[in-house]
Amino acid sequence: MSIQSRWLGVLTLFLVVAISYVDRINVSVLITDHEFLKHAGIDRLDRAAQGFLATCFMLGYGISSIVLTPFCSSVLGIRRSLSCSLVIWGAVTVSIPFIEGYLALVVSRVLLGVAEGPLFSLAYAYIKSNFNNLESGTPNAFVGMGAGIGLAMGYPAIGYMLHAYGWDVSFYVLSVVNVFIGLPLVLMFVRMPRGGGADKPMAVNWLSLYGVIRDGIIESFKVRSVFIILALSSLSLSYIWGSSNWLPVYFKEVRGFSLLEMGWLASLPLYAVVLASICSGVVIDRINRKNLPVIFLCTSLIVAAFVFMAITVVDRYWALCALVMANFFWGLQGPAIPAIVQQFTTDQNMASTFGVVNGAASLVAAFMPAMMGAMIMLFANFEPWVETPGMSDAAAGFYGGFFLLIGSQVLASVFWASLWFRDGSLHKRNAFSASKRLA
Repeated sequence: MSIQSRWLGVLTLFLVVAISYVDRINVSVLITDHEFLKHAGIDRLDRAAQGFLATCFMLGYGISSIVLTPFCSSVLGIRRSLSCSLVIWGAVTVSIPFIEGYLALVVSRVLLGVAEGPLFSLAYAYIKSNFNNLESGTPNAFVGMGAGIGLAMGYPAIGYMLHAYGWDVSFYVLSVVNVFIGLPLVLMFVRMPRGGGADKPMAVNWLSLYGVIRDGIIESFKVRSVFIILALSSLSLSYIWGSSNWLPVYFKEVRGFSLLEMGWLASLPLYAVVLASICSGVVIDRINRKNLPVIFLCTSLIVAAFVFMAITVVDRYWALCALVMANFFWGLQGPAIPAIVQQFTTDQNMASTFGVVNGAASLVAAFMPAMMGAMIMLFANFEPWVETPGMSDAAAGFYGGFFLLIGSQVLASVFWASLWFRDGSLHKRNAFSASKRLA
């Protein structure tokens, strides 16, 4: 496959990831709208119920990533799986304005999560098959950058549609984008190298499908340092999913920005993620991989420090700058986790392994939006916290919610240190064994 063909596939996957992230955060913006909350049957102050909408999406996403990824990679293939996903995304999205009530909205979010579950695993499996390990950092960064672009463009786009046309228009627009832009691009450009077999129909004994899924999961847990990687991925997703879910409400209700301001201001920290992903992808391909953990140990602590600054500083623009810097240093970690998984796996078990890692991590991270919502409600009644000049009374609750983000990054630094020491010890043992054989 030519270089141009490989990169057209990467750019298509970048666009599909971006579309998926706009789908994900659509509801995060809409919960600031009273008409949407009325349609969904949610009280304006019920932060736990609002946060659970993101949680139930991630629950469906995580289970699907673990269970469906082996099926998608072994039976359907990458292109067919992505095509089916885009059709389902479009169908679920367009149906939401026609269904009312909280339960119906929860079910739709779960279904959307199930359809999106295998996406990243299939994307990184495509990269694994088309790029060698020493050049995978940059394409990984491009695909991961789609998440930041989707979030960054999604906030102002959804905010504008909400302000100008009403909450339901965003669902119609997203459905059209999924089916009439994403689907044709996948069919044209996402192709595996010859002999890969991923895009050929595969005869399968449906009775043995359980065995295919089981074997893929079992092999995934044999990968080196998989539990540390799983912990790092869980904490990473917890940060971005928790922060991106509550940023619009935080800017609007705590920092006092208008609806239109909230849209583009909430996108600025995500553009920082995009820039960081590009920088990180280039750097990862040019440094010794065994030095990655110590670098990201430091960036995790820097993220925690900037989030603390963001919720304690009085000036709202300084708070915005702090969140931008926090997301930049978080974004540097983005391409590292799939690069580490690609380094430790083969072409055959890459999709299943990342599916297990991403799926299990998503199940853990799924509870972050709801936990933050619960903490926001709990801390809202703490009087000493609300006496900060220049901020609304809602600031007290958000202190509690955002401290969960700080804790996730402090804990991530511990696991980066564990990976550093573990791999360092492994390199020393391998070098000692090699020297004994030579002797």
